Amino acid sequence: MNKQSGIHYLREHREAGSSKPVPMEVTRIRDTVVAGLGDLLQGAFDAVDDSLFELANNARSNNEQNRYFEAMREIRIKRKGVERHFQNAVAQFFANPPHTGHIQDESLSKQATADTLSLVGNEDLEEQVALNAMITKAKAHFQGPLLQLQTRFGQVYPEATEDSPVNPMAPEHLCSAFTEAIQALEIQIRERLILLKQFDRYVVSNLGMLLDEANRILIQAGIIPNFRYHGKAGKQQATQKGKAPQQASDEPATATTASPEDAHESALFEQIRQMLALQRTNAGMPPRTSDPSLRVVGDAELADLLNSLPVTDAVPTGDNLSDGEPITVDLRQVVQQLLARADTGDGRKPALNEFDEDLINLVSMLFEFILDDYNLSAPVQVLISRLQIPILKVVMRDKTFFSQATHPARRLLNSLARAGIGWSSSDEKAKDKLYNQIHNIVQRILNEFNGDVSLFDTLNHEFEQFLEKENRKASLVEQRTRESERGRIKSQKAQETVDTLLKEKLARYRLPDPIYDILTNGWSRFMFLAYLRDDVEHRWHEAVRTVDDLIWCLHPHQEDEERDQWVRVVPSLLKTLRAGLEEVSYNSSRLDEMMGHLKHELAEAFRTNAAIEARQDSPAETDEEPEATHQTAVERQQELEDAAISEYVTQIDGIEIGNWVEFRLVNGASFRCKLSAIIEEADCFVFVNRMGLKVIEKNRIELAHEMRRGRLTLLEQGALIDRALDAVVGSLRSKTA
Repeated sequence: MNKQSGIHYLREHREAGSSKPVPMEVTRIRDTVVAGLGDLLQGAFDAVDDSLFELANNARSNNEQNRYFEAMREIRIKRKGVERHFQNAVAQFFANPPHTGHIQDESLSKQATADTLSLVGNEDLEEQVALNAMITKAKAHFQGPLLQLQTRFGQVYPEATEDSPVNPMAPEHLCSAFTEAIQALEIQIRERLILLKQFDRYVVSNLGMLLDEANRILIQAGIIPNFRYHGKAGKQQATQKGKAPQQASDEPATATTASPEDAHESALFEQIRQMLALQRTNAGMPPRTSDPSLRVVGDAELADLLNSLPVTDAVPTGDNLSDGEPITVDLRQVVQQLLARADTGDGRKPALNEFDEDLINLVSMLFEFILDDYNLSAPVQVLISRLQIPILKVVMRDKTFFSQATHPARRLLNSLARAGIGWSSSDEKAKDKLYNQIHNIVQRILNEFNGDVSLFDTLNHEFEQFLEKENRKASLVEQRTRESERGRIKSQKAQETVDTLLKEKLARYRLPDPIYDILTNGWSRFMFLAYLRDDVEHRWHEAVRTVDDLIWCLHPHQEDEERDQWVRVVPSLLKTLRAGLEEVSYNSSRLDEMMGHLKHELAEAFRTNAAIEARQDSPAETDEEPEATHQTAVERQQELEDAAISEYVTQIDGIEIGNWVEFRLVNGASFRCKLSAIIEEADCFVFVNRMGLKVIEKNRIELAHEMRRGRLTLLEQGALIDRALDAVVGSLRSKTA
């Protein structure tokens, strides 16, 4: 690369800078970012390996195929060194942060003129264009988090100024550090561009979670905790907020009909009420109606009191309702404060009847469960936590919330939780349609709910229509992902089967070079396609038999019957070989030459009756017994390992297609994904994100190890309110036991 790429600038900047003490919060960010980038980079290199393998399989010539395999070998050998170089460079950015924008601006300015461009090689220019496109896209995609982080780092680093800010995590620094790290790879421009493409896809595109984590650490340290950015997205959100559609006041509420599910919920609710009543009896509390010093507040009065309570008094709101931690509201205290306002001055203290008090307690326990439910994604959990006052108003006005599973507010909460189960904190909230939809629903409830429960029915209907469209798109993408993965796995298995079979057959004899070449470099391709198409064309066994026939024809045949059979077999064998090689587009200029060599070798074998030489290497026989001993030790170790994870393998086998899980990275970050396919022939579990795109694949044993280490969690997908009520019943039973 030329100096125009900014690589030399980085190297000179780091070498010139002296190591300075790094603040504690920056050290935390550095360790998290370096570990996180290391995990993401591993995924990028794995994808590069897969891409090069696929290109090699589809290569049109031996030279092209060898080129890709050589690139694979080069990258595999030097991969660890590149990863280490990249992580060290990133860590150094936090000790001596380069000024943001200098690298890219310097490189772009130097490329601005025709004279400068004429000095840059075509390959370097092509690589630089890809690098600049990657940086530009990342800066646009993560504009908000990058601006916040740059502003906060300006408070941390004394050398930062308004005209010359610093940000160790700026995309231009990370991309240039990676480009510098891969200079050690002796690969051509096409393979280098593949490497940059996968780095963009797996590392740069996932910077969001690391940027969010860095901002969170600085916020915890008290560095600009209340940052507000009013960019284009913010203005759009404000516009949407101002133009919220008004609900028609004359729209009737949807009637709910009783169902077996509702009957079950009603029985469950009555069971909860009985246990709450038992708690009051055990506590020696007399009935409210028998106490002359209390004035029991009626339903209508209580509803009016709740309607007079502004939501923002108990639940602070802002532009982004999912900022911060879930909000805890003491509903009992809120109601007590409202009752204090209802004092009529007649000497009697306002109080609730037992039924209303049970409902308030139940709403409190419900949200205690919601705020502690790990299955909810963090942003959705924060959003739902803001609905405590509205749900309390719903329950006080319509007491069927707990006894009817089809209650509009209950259905909406279940839908929000179910839709948001796959939402990860690393996702870009500002550009995510699902997040915006959930955010707007919560915002509308907070702004518009006035006691009319039909609002929840309207919102639920709109949300289901939105989900139907989104799920249709995701299903199509997921279907393509499954088909692609099945095809890739089948191709990989086909190649492994062909390589193993030929290796086993050819290892027995020292074949003439032309025969060996035509089988390994030509006929192997026909066998590969025959294996893939065997379900339709049934030519795999024919392809294998052709190899056996060729080897048989090279053996000595002295008996007249065998020699007669040889004469019958060879013409059809040559015809089959030529047709197969032509079908796979074997090099036409070499085909006639290779077939001529093949005919010559067959004729020589028949004429001279010479045997092909069998391979009998004495070292292999000598090493056979020690190898068996070593294999036994490995098997013994494997048995111990299998026993340790056996219970986890059983849990993995219990995961069904469509179930959601959460993976945690070593740096503490996490992502959620759904099991999309189980490819049994390869023992491969394929997971996709909400959009249907593949995010990870692992086999059964790898998943069991992840679960054993606590880095894989199965997420419960039942209805949120149903799970909450079950948890409440369990809690009450333990208290009344």
